Amino acid sequence: MKPIFYLLCFLLLESFTQRGTEETNGPIPDYTQQKFWIALPDRHDIGDTIPPGCSIPENQANAKVDVFYIHPTVYLVGGPWNASLDDEKVNGKSEMCVKNQATPFNACGKVYAPRYRQAHLKAFTRGGPEGEAALDLAYSDIKKAFEYYLEHWNKGRPVIIAGHSQGAKHTQRLLKEFFDGKPLQKQLVAAYPIGFSIPVNDFKNIPVGDSATQTGCFVSWNTVYWGQQTIYAYTRYKGCACVNPVSWKQATATVPSAKHQGGVKFEFENVDTALCETKVHDNLLWVKFSRPLDAVKYWHTGTNYHVSDVNLFYMDIRKNAVDRTNAYLKKNGL
Repeated sequence: MKPIFYLLCFLLLESFTQRGTEETNGPIPDYTQQKFWIALPDRHDIGDTIPPGCSIPENQANAKVDVFYIHPTVYLVGGPWNASLDDEKVNGKSEMCVKNQATPFNACGKVYAPRYRQAHLKAFTRGGPEGEAALDLAYSDIKKAFEYYLEHWNKGRPVIIAGHSQGAKHTQRLLKEFFDGKPLQKQLVAAYPIGFSIPVNDFKNIPVGDSATQTGCFVSWNTVYWGQQTIYAYTRYKGCACVNPVSWKQATATVPSAKHQGGVKFEFENVDTALCETKVHDNLLWVKFSRPLDAVKYWHTGTNYHVSDVNLFYMDIRKNAVDRTNAYLKKNGL
């Protein structure tokens, strides 16, 4: 009798624990419902935006390529390890990330950007088993969204995978699970896991890009102010990929600001061309500005430009995504 009693107690406790987890993390996303997607190509939404003065138009209606974008961490305060999708404040910030980071790709592809129960910032700053579990939960949503996308929308089309910070970490996992040495790899135009430390040899069959038109590769960088030397350069980023998003090469040569296609402020006011000189140094991307930078509108703290990894190179990414797409389509006779 006692074993049955203990079993019932255990099952009851498991039920409460599971219910508590679901309540804490909010609703589990159902990707059949459009409300769990921040951007979809067949509706008018924030993924269609382009900044004033942008010389490369939005082209989702005619695009032959898809873009699957994963937004970064915007869940910075609060108790639970994962954000609830009922949190309107977090949802609003996630949408702003799509506006600033996914729209560089709407000139070359149809943009798909899922909502997901992102891990709290403390999953990175504090780490530990709880942090890993939070990141695993976040990735489980991304995986579910990507599988839904593959089943219902991809239809064999070429695809670009892009993400920033936490989104880049999930991009890294998607590439390993779905692309690296898998049949789907032949559909990979390129991957842009930006603002995260990814080892050069992290993938068996997906190399680091070293030219503006290389396909089937990945490009990544982490931006700091010129001359910045931190312990991270020798620990966290040692051996990690860093591609200059102006030259699209891994070479350490200085690239003059005249080559810079343009950054876009977070408020989408205009395109700032020839804004910065760039250089790869110790697996970090150094930037030096040709004129005073509006720190508020480019969101940076001191010498760390992590938050602006994409915005500083908005037009460079936009042009490059089109160039890589055209190279892929030509190479594959599409």
